[in-house]
Amino acid sequence: MNPASTENPPEPSARALRTDVRVTFDDGTDTAVLRGPVTSLALRPVRGALRTVLHRLAEGPLPRGELYEGLGDAERGRADALLERAAPLLAHSVLTHDAPPSRRELIRLEPTARDARHQVTAVAADARVRLSRFAFCRTREGVLVLESPLVKFRAVLTDRAARVLVAALGQPVSAALAGEGTGLSEAEVLCALAHLVGPGFAELAGPDGTFASDTEPVLRQWDFHDLLFHSRIRSGRYDGVFGAVYPHRGTIDPQPAVKTAPRGPATDLYRPRRTDIEARDPSLTAAVETRRSHRTFGPRALTARELGEFLYRVQRVRVHHTPGPHAPDRDEVVSRPYPSGGSLYELELYVTVLRCQGLAPGIYHYDSYAHRLVLLNEAEADRRSLLGVASRAVGFEVRPDVLFTVTSRFQRMAWKYRAMAYATTLRHTGVLYQTMYLVATAMGLAPCGLGNGDADLSARVLGLDYLQESSVGDFLLGTPAADTALPEDPGEEWHMVNSPEWAIPLDAAEKPGATGKSFGP
Repeated sequence: MNPASTENPPEPSARALRTDVRVTFDDGTDTAVLRGPVTSLALRPVRGALRTVLHRLAEGPLPRGELYEGLGDAERGRADALLERAAPLLAHSVLTHDAPPSRRELIRLEPTARDARHQVTAVAADARVRLSRFAFCRTREGVLVLESPLVKFRAVLTDRAARVLVAALGQPVSAALAGEGTGLSEAEVLCALAHLVGPGFAELAGPDGTFASDTEPVLRQWDFHDLLFHSRIRSGRYDGVFGAVYPHRGTIDPQPAVKTAPRGPATDLYRPRRTDIEARDPSLTAAVETRRSHRTFGPRALTARELGEFLYRVQRVRVHHTPGPHAPDRDEVVSRPYPSGGSLYELELYVTVLRCQGLAPGIYHYDSYAHRLVLLNEAEADRRSLLGVASRAVGFEVRPDVLFTVTSRFQRMAWKYRAMAYATTLRHTGVLYQTMYLVATAMGLAPCGLGNGDADLSARVLGLDYLQESSVGDFLLGTPAADTALPEDPGEEWHMVNSPEWAIPLDAAEKPGATGKSFGP
């Protein structure tokens, strides 16, 4: 992003410990331990000049000349090797140009990835500069920090002048004018900007006055929130605690494995027998190969028996495990027909019935433990509102028999997982979608997963707290329309690829020697 960048910036760049790292010494073993929130590093033997360097780092940021003051060439070489080894736990500091003790730290650049390499880019006084559209500020441990999913560093804005400078970069500005109100000299402003442009927090305008994050083809196709999400849900680019670390154990009670059923009129649902299903179901291959999305539906209404079978095969609780007193640290878990990380099963189904033989229209919660529907809301206006959102997601007015709203009990996941809880919920939603598709296809029904919904609207209609449980998916179900059968010849625009003989209509899929074509999403 910054071809003019150079490594090993000149002074007054300085080295320092990260703000969340501490160093301790064990005199008996000549060992120094650098302890961070995620990783620690033990260094040995640490004595003489190396011990002096670490003591100086612990006292605050220092330019390289002051950090190595009094060390010979060989000692400096060993110190360089030590700092290189400890690089993920160290930071690069940008200092004012004052002499001690008036010198202040403006910015501390902390690596968030093990392969982070510090770079600077010279900034001319007349250059136009602006924050990257992917950069953002937030508070972290009581200090304002500047971050970006494109950058493998975190800029800790330790001084008010740095915070004022960064705020000025919210719009394109001349580098010389960006420092107005900071109290910094022009040289200090340009030095600070060099350390923000080098990593990619800020950008220099090109000859045509545009900025790379606005014009570069790959970056133009990334939304800010998508790239940030991608950078934080997988390890490698972010230094936060990650995974199944139970961050709230002992301070917050976990959510139960099974949601308490709401109060309201309940309707018991049909429970199919496995032997009956096995006798009439198509093969898994047939269901997979003939699965498609239906956006129009047939004149025959879905029946309560079909809905009961569908929910039983998709979402019912199969097993419930409650840890006994001998295993207090074990999770309370359940099992359902689809897989779920940690067997936590945080997803719930709400069923908006629009047309179903044997079941009154209304909005229901599916009690997956008792296999029944509990009526929540009878308001026709609310049903129409939910259906209107579904129609906008499809692109035209849809009239399914049933609209499923998939919600997540977020704290069920967040109590166990750090940094990946919501991403895992979305993965679970995709797994549930596929299960719903395959079961509906096997039953001869018409399914359609939706890519968008209104979480605020559904929370209001369903009586939920947006932050505790709200929608993450929506799914249509009905009976197939007669005019949705696919033509034998798909036309010139469709090209059958990779074993076209696999694409067999479901009604013929189980017949020996069956042939045919099926295509579409």
